[in-house]
Amino acid sequence: MHLTDFKVLAFDCYGTLIDWETGIYTALQPLLAKLGNPMSRDQALEIFARHESDQEEQTPEMIYSDLLGVVYRRLAAEWNVAVTEAEALTFGGSVADWPAFPDSVEALDYLKRYYKLVILSNVDRESFRASNRRLQVEFDAIYTAQDIGSYKPSPRNFAFLVSHVGAMGFAKPDILMTAQSLFHDHVQANRIGIASAWIDRRHATEGWGATMEPETLPHLDFHFRSMGELVEAHKRECAAQS
Repeated sequence: MHLTDFKVLAFDCYGTLIDWETGIYTALQPLLAKLGNPMSRDQALEIFARHESDQEEQTPEMIYSDLLGVVYRRLAAEWNVAVTEAEALTFGGSVADWPAFPDSVEALDYLKRYYKLVILSNVDRESFRASNRRLQVEFDAIYTAQDIGSYKPSPRNFAFLVSHVGAMGFAKPDILMTAQSLFHDHVQANRIGIASAWIDRRHATEGWGATMEPETLPHLDFHFRSMGELVEAHKRECAAQS
């Protein structure tokens, strides 16, 4: 199997292209500052992941910015800290401030020449527009949880992807799921029969951070530590084929 076998790259955005862990942890600082006992970055992110995943399952039709506000209040309740509605709303709107990874813009600019670029993300449309401006690329299709009415890892989201990419003229063998989260993306990609490229952004860090541990380790067709590594691998394939 080669990267050049595919025609569509289906990206999860947050954790893959946008550094959501830095964004989340930064946005949590007002809440964390109220704690008597400080916790590590990964401890905070792991607790966030538990609440976020549970809330997405409970309220699949809630838009992500609102859901983040609920998660913020849940964290405050678990940590026995008082927060205001304004603080929760600020956290809910923080997606616009989450930074892109340093290699994302250049990688997307390169890959746009060879693939259709598609977003399949647990986000709302308004929040993604802010991230899209940071990424500086025109995606060929954008499918959000708000569009679908459920959050990954629901199989509904991946069925939606296959159906809508199919309407663009591409079949499942044309799609490469390109994502960081094993839990949100690669397990279900395996189940539906989509090839996987793991962008292992946390390769130098133990644990699962802001994503839940997957119930099973999926098969991975490609494994890269960054988007830059994916681009370099594609360049090598093209050179070998020329």
